[in-house]
Amino acid sequence: MQPMMDLRLLRTFVCAARSKSLSAAAIQVLRTQSAVTMQIQRLEETMEHTLFHRSGSGIRLTESGERFLVYAERILKAHDEAISEFSNKGLYGSISFGCPEDYLIAFGPSLIQTFGAVHSSVDINVVSAPTVELRKLLQQRQIDLALVSTPHPTEKDVILRHERLVWVGNKQNLALQFYGDVVPLALSASNTMDHRAACEAMERVQMKYRIAFASNSLAGLIAIARSGLAISVFTQKAVPADLHVQEKHLPRLPHIGVLVSYAEERPAAAVKAFGEHIHRQLPQF
Repeated sequence: MQPMMDLRLLRTFVCAARSKSLSAAAIQVLRTQSAVTMQIQRLEETMEHTLFHRSGSGIRLTESGERFLVYAERILKAHDEAISEFSNKGLYGSISFGCPEDYLIAFGPSLIQTFGAVHSSVDINVVSAPTVELRKLLQQRQIDLALVSTPHPTEKDVILRHERLVWVGNKQNLALQFYGDVVPLALSASNTMDHRAACEAMERVQMKYRIAFASNSLAGLIAIARSGLAISVFTQKAVPADLHVQEKHLPRLPHIGVLVSYAEERPAAAVKAFGEHIHRQLPQF
């Protein structure tokens, strides 16, 4: 008798393959890590192949796992589309959605809540990371779609809104003399858009600066800005009410375009529907 595959095991396998972490997969499928480990083992026994290499640093797909992932994703996509088509519950399945932290705070709750009100059978797993990291995750198919930024839109990019990058400090019209000859900056990682924009703007007007604090956490950058120890850079929409945009003394920062990007050219029905929902809602914020 041919072995039967459990769809729950397939979903856990795909989550683990995409995240390259059993602990991350456990969060996504709402199970303990030990339960996820057992599910992967059951699937490997069913398929009679080892699907993951395991090490102290995490997991990665074996050659068999890479080939099986194509089939697992295809099976789950067909399953979810069939349920959506023939049930009265509408769309069904799970989505892995990537979003930078500032956009997640500004737009995420409303986008997810309004989509969930219509499509309650779709689970949305959120991955928060800078655009540069989200693009890598999309290429690796570890997320289904993402809200990303671009400083230089192409003709193919469908820009949903433009966001302005701004300097932020703890006082209105902050006097730069307070910092001396060199302006201290609190920025995210050096490969991020706001970091590069800040450095390029300062160098363009030949202002002296130093990277006094670095953090990939928006909360960390907000804390430093509140302390007054450095000036940071946020999208204007993400500036907290108790902080102030610095319009004077500092060079103007660019606007960036915001768009939705997909991992697959032909995304699953639930992924496509959420992307279309973002297209409708985001320009209204």
